[in-house]
Amino acid sequence: MTEHPHAALVRKGYDAFSRGDMDTMRTLLAGDATHHVPGSHSLSGDFKGQDAIIDMYRRLAEETDGTVHVVPMNVLVDGRGHAVSLHRFTARRQGREIDETGALVFRIVGDKITDLDECVEDIERSNEFWA
Repeated sequence: MTEHPHAALVRKGYDAFSRGDMDTMRTLLAGDATHHVPGSHSLSGDFKGQDAIIDMYRRLAEETDGTVHVVPMNVLVDGRGHAVSLHRFTARRQGREIDETGALVFRIVGDKITDLDECVEDIERSNEFWA
């Protein structure tokens, strides 16, 4: 059975992110895509447009000295432009470590990601880690 194109797109995004391949990331994101990050810390908020999203990804790597790792566990699709991924997120920052399950809810139009809503396992732990 062939993987649904939306699941393949999401997996390609995880792969590009893991390799730090932001040129490929740009090909996957719509020009006006938005990534919504929950919490109340310096890396939370709405990042609109490819440049803002890519810059936020750069900051994730910078803030964690390159220790941020996101490993997809599963990708679910509805065949109508939505995909949900579950992943394991690990990183080290300023003597702190985080290891938790997270999720992204994607909106896909055509072959581009237009919206990413991030969900975290423990929002208080996330806020503390990024504080």
